[in-house]
Amino acid sequence: MRFPTALLIAALAAPIAFPAFADKAADSVLPQYKTIGGNPGPQYNYVCPNTDGKGGLDCYFDAVQHLYTMCRHIKSIEVIEFGYEKSEEGVNGAKSEYCVDKQKLNITRPYQAALREASISTQAVEGVRSLQEFWLDALVKLKWKPGESDDEYKARVAKPYDDFRVRIDGIRKIVSIVKENTTPPQKPERDKKQRRRI
Repeated sequence: MRFPTALLIAALAAPIAFPAFADKAADSVLPQYKTIGGNPGPQYNYVCPNTDGKGGLDCYFDAVQHLYTMCRHIKSIEVIEFGYEKSEEGVNGAKSEYCVDKQKLNITRPYQAALREASISTQAVEGVRSLQEFWLDALVKLKWKPGESDDEYKARVAKPYDDFRVRIDGIRKIVSIVKENTTPPQKPERDKKQRRRI
């Protein structure tokens, strides 16, 4: 059976015409790119996915919780796969170790942006530095401690979220108070006649 010529021409022409149409359609559907913590990126940004269009502090605060959660999940997978006792044997903990190293790099830019934004207050800067140290320590402590029960382990690795929130709220409060009490210096207005004399 012969293929009708008109159908054959239409079938061959469709792939040529479609890409131009597809590009225009995709442009209207793709998410708008905004700044996230000083980094350009889409709303589903990997490091701080919940702070689209917000500043450096917001991105950093989101990253602290989000990146900790990612490594916590990976550690949970290792525990499910090997059990608590063997989760650190040999290369069994390699995935979570890689996650910790990777997230330490990923948080660098949001951390620097947060320090810049917090620089309006020495207390806020110290708060951000303290949060960073606590976050790094919490990542290291995702490892299971010998003799720890399942419930004890789960409660221990869930506790940092409360500490993150308390520290974040404290930094936000300091920054808010400083912003409220800081008025930009006003330029003194001179008399027009005085200006002309000068």
